[in-house]
Amino acid sequence: MAAIALEQPSQTDLDIIHAVLAETYWSPGIPREVVAKAAANSICAIARDEGGALIGFARLVTDRATFAWLCDVIVLLPHQGQGIGRDLVRTLQAHPELGNLRRWILGTRDAHGVYEKLGFTAIEEPYRLMHIRNANPYGHPRA
Repeated sequence: MAAIALEQPSQTDLDIIHAVLAETYWSPGIPREVVAKAAANSICAIARDEGGALIGFARLVTDRATFAWLCDVIVLLPHQGQGIGRDLVRTLQAHPELGNLRRWILGTRDAHGVYEKLGFTAIEEPYRLMHIRNANPYGHPRA
C-alpha cells in the first residue's frame, strides 16, 4: 500500500520525476531545472512504497484563494492501475487551505474517467477559455 503525503520532492525524487515527465506527451524534453522550479513553486503530493521510494507524484499550481491547476500527475509504470493517481489527487483536494476554491482545472488527453470519479467535469463553455501556447518550449522533436 502506498503512503501519500504533501511534501516537496527531494533531489533524488526530482531525478525520477524529471525522467518520467521528459517522456510524457505534455512536457517532452522538459529540462530538470524546470521540473525543480515548478515543484518548488507548487503544492506537491508524493506517493511512496513501503521502502520509501517514490512511486507517484502530483503537483498543484494555486493562489490558495480562488484557483488551482492540477498538473503532472504521474505514477510509475509498475504501480499504475492501483488507484495511486486518484489518491494523490484526493490528498491535494483535502489540503486545508484549498477547501473553498472557486475553480480547479486540469488538462488530460486520456484519463477523463479517472478525474471524473474525483468530481472533475468537462468545461461547459470552453470557448470562454483562452491560452498562449508555446508548442516546443524545450526544443524536443515530439513537442
